[in-house]
Amino acid sequence: MSEEILTEWLTGDSGYCFRTSQPLLDFHSDYQHVQLFESPRFGKLLRLDDCFMTSEKDEFFYHENIVHPAAVTHPSLRRVLVIGGGDGGACEEILKHPSIEKVILAELDQAVIDVSKEHLTSIHRGAMDDPRLELRIGDGAAFVRETAERFDLVILDLTDPVGEAVALYQREFFAACRNVLNPGGALTMHIGAPAFHPERVSEITANLRQVFAIVRPYLVTVPLYGAQWGFACASDSLDPLSLSEEEVEQRIAERKLQDLQFALPNFVRRLTEPEN
Repeated sequence: MSEEILTEWLTGDSGYCFRTSQPLLDFHSDYQHVQLFESPRFGKLLRLDDCFMTSEKDEFFYHENIVHPAAVTHPSLRRVLVIGGGDGGACEEILKHPSIEKVILAELDQAVIDVSKEHLTSIHRGAMDDPRLELRIGDGAAFVRETAERFDLVILDLTDPVGEAVALYQREFFAACRNVLNPGGALTMHIGAPAFHPERVSEITANLRQVFAIVRPYLVTVPLYGAQWGFACASDSLDPLSLSEEEVEQRIAERKLQDLQFALPNFVRRLTEPEN
């Protein structure tokens, strides 16, 4: 199979690259340039508008961390809204929680859903066929403005704040998301790479703090993104720092979240613990 080197630029003078196959898929949907590659390091990986989105072998770094800090803190998560996230990875993580009754996935681009369902099964693991998941194709911001439904968690699994997506990182949209949260609910999202996007991280966090009483930023190294990446959990009352390490492990055990790789982090334990 012929190969190519894919480069992604974090800034005008900083970037990173991976060796991949020639595109397995390469087309323009109604909204964006969609590409699928095979990588020796990451397996299949999805790229949108020349930006790496997710891959088979490292998706848990991102998806577990955008979901579980808030989800484990919440005492009984039942209803969740995911905006973006058409690869299904965030939904798969949410559906691990036994109390979940309904997840709405609001994704703009049907093409991302179609590609992911067919080619990225090791990421969504069938989540999009789970009867608790309801798929809404269309503008996620419009859904938030118009819905009468309420949620325990809103996850903004968005592309970077470029072009039309900029509006989804503003105070006004965060306030609209707050309005669809149940008491005790939270919003989670990624906020960029502090080393490369300091202004972005600062601005998004400030916008969140104008809306929510509690904003907890946290950092995760995401290999596919080439950097330490920022996330945030925002709420009027839910605070991931309110739980001790022992309480977190107890909730993980009680909910039988046995296949988490990053939370403990189990993937490092498997690499470093002596063999039995």
